Amino acid sequence: MSWTTSEMMTVAASRALRDGATCFVGIGKPSTAANLARATHAPGLVLIYESGTIGAKPDRLPLSIGDGVLAETATTVVSVPEIFNYWLQPGRIDVGFLGAAQLDRLANINTTVIGPYDDPTVRLPGAGGAPEIAASCREVVVVVAQSRRTFVERVDFVTSVGFGDGPGYRERHGLRGRGPTQVITDLGVLRPDPVTCELVLTELHPGATVEQAREATGWDLRVAADLSVTPEPSEHELRVLRAIEATATSGGAAP
Repeated sequence: MSWTTSEMMTVAASRALRDGATCFVGIGKPSTAANLARATHAPGLVLIYESGTIGAKPDRLPLSIGDGVLAETATTVVSVPEIFNYWLQPGRIDVGFLGAAQLDRLANINTTVIGPYDDPTVRLPGAGGAPEIAASCREVVVVVAQSRRTFVERVDFVTSVGFGDGPGYRERHGLRGRGPTQVITDLGVLRPDPVTCELVLTELHPGATVEQAREATGWDLRVAADLSVTPEPSEHELRVLRAIEATATSGGAAP
């Protein structure tokens, strides 16, 4: 069964989630990947959305964090302050799933502006709960297509901190979580160097090349000596993913 690079990215992201984990989910690719994981290998995955829904089990892709299907299918619904003050900030959530408009070599994320803050060329959707997710989840997984426009030497604005200016930054600023452990793209997977915190290409998706990954990166991308290849999506993963994505256009439940 053939697949697209976008499907490979989503499948790889879903595999980053283990059964029984708690996951703070963002809308878009993170939500698709999280719901794919719950429908395949991680039925016990607990999905938490910023609107206060805990244990949501949507039968279609939610249109936003305020989509009614999240509250209707959740184990419980709490207030937004409780989600942040009781669940997120004390470090009770295992994984935060985030996207990015810009990402730099130290995994800092920009979703605020492109260009100078006071006179931007593009004003982006903004932070939402992403800064708290990046600061406090036990680990963060970033899902984003790889291009020079997105993978930049230095982000124009730090919306959500990855590793700041380098080793020790998170500890100095009292950030509870480990920060980004994986950046999953349509070409491969990057992970932080344990010493320098710089993102390193550790895994290539089938058909992608190191040259493509370097060409799509705005800095001199390091490549791991033991670079591996991501297993291809299975037929089951693809069928479930396509059924999930079909609900976003049909508005109905996944078959």
